[in-house]
Amino acid sequence: MPLRPTFLLLVLACLVHAADWPAYGGNPEGTRYSPLRQITRANVARLEVAWSYDTADGAGDPQTQPIVVAGVLYGLTPRHKTIALDAATGKLLWQFNSGVTGRGANRGLVYWASGTDRRIFTAVQSYVYALDASTGKPIPGFGNDGRIDLREGLGRDPQKQSIVLTTPGIIYKDLLIVGGRTPEALHAPPGDVRAYDVRTGKLRWSFHTIPHPGEHGYETWPKDAWTWSGAANNWAGFAVDQARGIVYAPTGSAASDFYGFDRVGDDLFANTLLALNAETGERIWHFQGVKHDIWDRDFPSPPVLVTVKRNGKSIDAVAQPSKQGFIFLFDRASGAPLFPIEARKYPASTVPGEVAAETQGLPTKPPPFARQFLTEDMLSNRTPEIHAWALQQFRGFRSEGQFVPFGVGQETVILPGFDGGAEWGGSAFDPQTGLLYVNANDIAWTSSLA
Repeated sequence: MPLRPTFLLLVLACLVHAADWPAYGGNPEGTRYSPLRQITRANVARLEVAWSYDTADGAGDPQTQPIVVAGVLYGLTPRHKTIALDAATGKLLWQFNSGVTGRGANRGLVYWASGTDRRIFTAVQSYVYALDASTGKPIPGFGNDGRIDLREGLGRDPQKQSIVLTTPGIIYKDLLIVGGRTPEALHAPPGDVRAYDVRTGKLRWSFHTIPHPGEHGYETWPKDAWTWSGAANNWAGFAVDQARGIVYAPTGSAASDFYGFDRVGDDLFANTLLALNAETGERIWHFQGVKHDIWDRDFPSPPVLVTVKRNGKSIDAVAQPSKQGFIFLFDRASGAPLFPIEARKYPASTVPGEVAAETQGLPTKPPPFARQFLTEDMLSNRTPEIHAWALQQFRGFRSEGQFVPFGVGQETVILPGFDGGAEWGGSAFDPQTGLLYVNANDIAWTSSLA
C-alpha cells in the first residue's frame, strides 16, 4: 500500500525560532536561502520528528512546496485542496476544497498582504482562487465569486483551451503575475504572461509570447501564427526584482515540441528568458536560449537573482539554469551577458518540412554542470555481457552532442535527457559565499521521429 502524503517538521530538541518562508523559492528573488543557523552539520543527526500531518487525500503528485507566514504553514494536498496548519504543532486550522478535483503537479501557493487584508492565491486546474488567509474562505470580490479562469482572455474559445498553474505565480505590489502549463502539441493556447489585480482579479496586462502583428518578434514566426499556434508558456515560475520593478519569466517550447514544420523561424519568445516591466508588462530585454526548439529544451526552472563580484565591483545579476546543463548569467537591468555567449553552428535537419536553426548560443562560462556528449568509453562495464550489449546498441545510435536534429528511423542520443540539466527543482543561491547550488540530471535519452 502506498504511503499517504504527509507534511513533516523536523526540529532539534530545543527552542525553534520562527522564520517566514513566504513565497515559492523562499522570496521574490527565488534564492531558496535561509539565514537560520540552529541546524548545523554538528547537530543535524539529533533531529527528531516534532509532528506530522496526514493529508488523507489519496496518492498523487502535488510536488508542493509549502509556504510559512506568521507561524502558519500553507500547503496543498495531492488533489489540490489548500490547507493551513499551525507550523509549531501541525494542527489543522482550515481547509479549502474548491469542489474541483485537481490532478498532476501543483507546486505551491502565493501569499499577499496589505494591512489587515491577507490573501492566499491557490490554483486548481484552470482556476485561481483568492482565499482569506485567516479563514480559507474565497473572497467574493475577486474575479467571479472568488476565482478567475485562466482559459479566458487568450483570444481563443475558453472551452477549448487547457491551461493550469503547475508552478505558482508571483507578487509585485498589487499584481499577481502568472504563467501556466499548456499542452505540448497543437491545439495549445498561447502562453501569454499575465498580471491580475490582487483585489479584484481584473486583468491588468498581458505579454504575448507568440507576438501579434506589429510586436517585436512577429517576423520570427509564420504569418498569423499567433492565431493558431500555441505554448511558449511560462510553466517554471518567476523571479522579481522588487527595487527595479522587473519580473523575469523563462518560457517553454512552442507546440509541437519535436517537429516544427508549421513554425519555421526562430519562434520568439519560446525558450526565452524575458525581463518585463512588472508594472506594465512591457519587454525590457530578452535572451532566447534555443532558437526553433525541436528538442523540448525549454528553460525548466525559475531564474535566481544573484549578486556577483566582477573586477572588485558587485553586479546584480540573474542566473538561469537550462536543461542542457548551462548557467546563463545576465546583468539584471540591461540583459548584458556576464560571460560571452558563443554562436555555434549545428547540423541541418533531414526531416521533410523541418528547418532547424543554423546556430545556437552557448555560454563560454561557467562550464556545463551536466555531461554533454555520450561516447563508447562511458558505457556500462558492470559485466562483459552488459558492456557488449550496450556497445552494440550504442553503435546504432547517432551521438554527436547538443542540438542534433532528430531523424526518422534512427535513434539520436540527447544528453542530458529530456528531464536533464536543472529541471523544475531549480537552484539556490547563498549570498554569504556567492555559491549557486544546482541539482544536475545527466542521464542520456534517445529519440527519433516516425
